[in-house]
Amino acid sequence: METPPGLRERKKVRTHRTISETAIALFVERGYDQVSVAEIAAAAEVSKRTLFAYFSTKDDLILHRFADHEDEAARVVRHRSEGQAPLDALHRHLRSALKRRDPISGLCDDPNVVAYYRLVVETPALTAALTRYLGRSEDALMAALREATPLEVPRTEQTARLAACQIVAVLRVLAHENQVHISAGQTADARAADAVAEANHAFDLLRGGLEPYRN
Repeated sequence: METPPGLRERKKVRTHRTISETAIALFVERGYDQVSVAEIAAAAEVSKRTLFAYFSTKDDLILHRFADHEDEAARVVRHRSEGQAPLDALHRHLRSALKRRDPISGLCDDPNVVAYYRLVVETPALTAALTRYLGRSEDALMAALREATPLEVPRTEQTARLAACQIVAVLRVLAHENQVHISAGQTADARAADAVAEANHAFDLLRGGLEPYRN
């Protein structure tokens, strides 16, 4: 039985959430480049030193939400059912995320989520910084796929790396496409059928090219 987090840990979680939510609200209202770290700290009622103890850079105040999902695909591959192909596990996980309207799938029309996505894609500094998170996602997935690669597959390291890059790119593009439609006014429910169909099509394409991970 897991021990519930203590008072100190709960306070850290609350402080982390307060700083992040304060920063995102200010960025959405005024723009990323128009808000200073000092202003965020003041609004969150913490010192700059405390803020940087939780977030090492300004862009981390926003992009940590992506960081929370960095190893998600890798975990799906490692924890898949016995006999289940990695691509099947990832496909099933995505369909579940779409059904739950998980923000990471892009199929979420909560106004705060839509504003968050718009902030990221419309801020050059954030889109550039996002590549770091995507790179770490690729690294984590590559390691998990390397473990799942049949021994007889030639160039196993390169195969796993190329597969991870393609899968991460597909997940990113699908999420972005969902948010493009939702930002244009479509609801998540109205978008759902197309989102699932596009996910199915994308994974069919992946299965056609990534033979080691489809069986």
